[in-house]
Amino acid sequence: MSSQRSIELVLFFTRGVSLRIWDEAGILAREVALYQKLMEHGAQVSFVTYGDKSETTLANSIPGIHVLNNRWDLPIEWYQRKLELFPPKGAVFKSNQIDGAEVALAAARRAGARFVVRCGYLLSAVEAQTHGADSRQAQRARKLENEVFTQADWICVTTQAIALAVQDEYSVPVGNISIVPNYVDVDRFKPMPQPDVHEKIRIGFVGRLAWEKNLEPLVDAVAGLNVELFLVGEGPLKSQLAAQAAVKADVKFLGRMSNLDLPQFLNSCDIFVLPSLYEGHPKALLEAMACGLAVIGTRVPGIRELVVDGDNGILCEPDTDSLRQGIERLIENAPLRARLGQRARGYVQQHFALERIVELEFAMLTKLVA
Repeated sequence: MSSQRSIELVLFFTRGVSLRIWDEAGILAREVALYQKLMEHGAQVSFVTYGDKSETTLANSIPGIHVLNNRWDLPIEWYQRKLELFPPKGAVFKSNQIDGAEVALAAARRAGARFVVRCGYLLSAVEAQTHGADSRQAQRARKLENEVFTQADWICVTTQAIALAVQDEYSVPVGNISIVPNYVDVDRFKPMPQPDVHEKIRIGFVGRLAWEKNLEPLVDAVAGLNVELFLVGEGPLKSQLAAQAAVKADVKFLGRMSNLDLPQFLNSCDIFVLPSLYEGHPKALLEAMACGLAVIGTRVPGIRELVVDGDNGILCEPDTDSLRQGIERLIENAPLRARLGQRARGYVQQHFALERIVELEFAMLTKLVA
């Protein structure tokens, strides 16, 4: 699809993030998909990354997108200053997250471009959860959010809950906020026939092995059950979880996995569990739902807005007993798993299919340059 109007969009990566980091995390194809689709609408897209000149091969793997990086190997503070003083060419500058958004804001003002701050999660909320509401980190994040939210030409968030939080905390007019959810390529993430029959019920998880994902109670929850738990991802709690699992449960650690390989993995599972303490708008959960998996999520912000208990998944409290009850409920009822999975896929197709999100994104950008 093409558009009469060409939009020059410059995406500023999150501070310190590069194409290589996306690639090593297995998410390069997923993150680039939206911008490749925008180009089909006639947009011209540039990425501003924190990688060095060694990114050339990766940049060449995404034809049509111009990649600007730190080819001078400058210290990060100098590189940011260079971007602010000598910004790239573009009509709309967009930050990928809050961290580093002030660089995109300053560059946009210097270039005479419109500035969109994107927010997949409130950095201040994450810092408050991690370090405490009155911590130096949380205070610094709130100061940064206040700067970019109040000076942005537009704000793009992934959920209604985040939009309301931005309005309440920073007195931003509702008319300056668009809700553009995370997307799923439902043509890749879809149910697939599985030739292998496995003896045990397979439970999958995809994400960082970190405290906010609340994986210790999940390992305890599957202890003694006739299930296999597959954890995809890396993180600081891997060794601790491995030691815990060694004496309690059948847990397989699969490490990082490319987003291109995730559909096959998810289809090899019977149940997907996201036991987090909080989420923004979890892509891993949406991708599992798109594959027609029966999902279990915790009744916390970011998950409870997506999962309707008993309709398109199961909601539990973030503790061992509640997670175990939800898992046992699905283990014992294959028809329920099938019904929940079917409803989950339909829900994602209706609300979060890539093509629909591209339309929302393009409408927002068109409005900015009108």
